[in-house]
Amino acid sequence: MATEVEENVPTVDPWGGVEEVGGEESTQLVSLDVTEVKLFGKWSLNDVEVSDISLVDYIAVKEKAAKYLPHSAGRYQQKRFRKATCPVVERLSSSMMMHGRNNGKKLMAVRIVKHAFEIIHLLTGENPVQVLVNAVINSGPREDSTRIGRAGTVRRQAVDVSPLRRVNQAIWLLCTGSREAAFRNIKTIAECLADELMNAAKGSSNSYAIKKKDELERVAKSNR
Repeated sequence: MATEVEENVPTVDPWGGVEEVGGEESTQLVSLDVTEVKLFGKWSLNDVEVSDISLVDYIAVKEKAAKYLPHSAGRYQQKRFRKATCPVVERLSSSMMMHGRNNGKKLMAVRIVKHAFEIIHLLTGENPVQVLVNAVINSGPREDSTRIGRAGTVRRQAVDVSPLRRVNQAIWLLCTGSREAAFRNIKTIAECLADELMNAAKGSSNSYAIKKKDELERVAKSNR
């Protein structure tokens, strides 16, 4: 006895994703559900914009730098400029480990950054990663002064700052400012870091990093 073939069985074309039901083609594309990588499972990294064109290659946020946690265990010190590919949130976390007694406490640093991001989101309603990127852009000095001459007669000469050094110095200033603000203070370091990032993102002179940047640029201007 011949078995009857069931009618109206949908078949999916592997190339186009077109379903054929009862001989009629319905151009219904099969959508692949690709999970978006979000920092700490919360903050989207795809819509973060780096507004300064000179720092686009040195503030790593999207694509390969998109991580769930700011802890990639990468060896960024092995080769020159490799640290430019390190996710900017991880660079912030690593800089929070400065000063001998904090060395190696990466989990503590990550927890502080996570807590600070939560505070920033509650107070501003913005994506905290975008606030961090804006703070880094605003905090890096564009002009600095260097020492020229041998021992005896030394003078200062104004020089332009490279993009990588701008990012490095901005992150260092942000972390130093928040660390000093938290010392002998009732506020936690996460709250101080959140305040520092928000003030720096706005370009406010209440930020330690912005004050230092303005001071460096003012000294450089006088040494032109």
